[in-house]
Amino acid sequence: MKKAIVYSSTGCPYCEKIKNDLKNWGIEYEERNVTENPDFFNDLHEKGMFSTPVTFIDGEAFIGYRPNKMKEYLGLTEEAGKSNDPEQDTSEIFSPVSEGLFREVYDLAIIGSGPAGASAAVYAARGRMKTVVLDKAPGAGALAITHKIANYPGVNEELTGLELVDRIRRQAKGFGATFVRTSVLSANLKDEIKELKTPEGTIKAKSVFIAVGARGNNKKIKGEEEFTGRGVSYCSTCDGAFFQDRIVGVAGDNEEALMEAIALSKFAKQVYFFIPTKRLQGEADIRAVEPISNIEVLWQHRVREVVGTDKFEGVLVQKPDGEQVTYELDGVFFYMAGNKPNTEFLGDEVKRDADGYIEVDDFLRTNLEGVFAGGDARRTPVKQAVVAAADGAIVAMGADAYVNKRNKLIPQYS
Repeated sequence: MKKAIVYSSTGCPYCEKIKNDLKNWGIEYEERNVTENPDFFNDLHEKGMFSTPVTFIDGEAFIGYRPNKMKEYLGLTEEAGKSNDPEQDTSEIFSPVSEGLFREVYDLAIIGSGPAGASAAVYAARGRMKTVVLDKAPGAGALAITHKIANYPGVNEELTGLELVDRIRRQAKGFGATFVRTSVLSANLKDEIKELKTPEGTIKAKSVFIAVGARGNNKKIKGEEEFTGRGVSYCSTCDGAFFQDRIVGVAGDNEEALMEAIALSKFAKQVYFFIPTKRLQGEADIRAVEPISNIEVLWQHRVREVVGTDKFEGVLVQKPDGEQVTYELDGVFFYMAGNKPNTEFLGDEVKRDADGYIEVDDFLRTNLEGVFAGGDARRTPVKQAVVAAADGAIVAMGADAYVNKRNKLIPQYS
């Protein structure tokens, strides 16, 4: 029987996931916590690894949370290899595409199952609307890939984003909503019965909620993938201790980047905060770093490349005047948020602004009757899960009024 060695760190959510996966797969493992034991910490350093988890199986190293790669290496079947992989966590919520979907006419079809789409499904299904939710990658949304949520109202414990959104999805499913994993290729939204074209067929609905969210940092820069776990990181909780008294960079323009720069300043002797824009997104306030002497804020500095030959050496950065310079670093942390909505598939069906955001009124209605938009598909004052969830509630009640031909929304009080 194969045996694994897992290098973990205290507070690392993905370390817990990979340990649970190994248990589920029947793989014995030895845990080596680098936070508790400096010898284990030095083991990884000597191997040029600066991230946890790292899992060794027969000497083969798997850096980061890579359950699919590990299953492939272990030769596990789908049944034996069930794991905490985000794409698999959603399997019991999302149904496969079936012919029955195309025979129905739904009261509400929701495109996207993030906090906006899932919350709309809760309200709509509880209001006895026949509801279907379509999502091509339920484990890849902005909330689903967030490693820690600690400020969602009513949830005292810290959760990963996927755990939080799955709670909402399960609640909606319990009320009768149908969740399907599929892509919406195009839409016909002008008629009374709306049509959503998927690779498998056409789904019909009386009303539609567009809750597709925004694109994240899908395109990795040159060298990023190569040096992930060997200088490139995405979680200060997991990897900050590896950079004690070292020089690191943080790249991003959102609140997560700001907070991670502050967290890393407690370990590193110098933090370069590369902000690619002229200001931070949302309510992030740069004044929070002003009292911290070892953080240098560099506005309009965009990281273009991760530099290194056999090992990580630094990053190539474009300055405001266009000049590109290399910063010699021991590590860099990326927190690049998505800021462009995934609405291209709609074409000219609904009114969108120059950046692709869908134009809506106070009730989140688009220019087409029975068609709504919310979450990151519209311009919001701040991008937060609770704001997107509120959009979903408003849309569900608006869709209920539209489908049942009422003049006003009926709130759900109990």
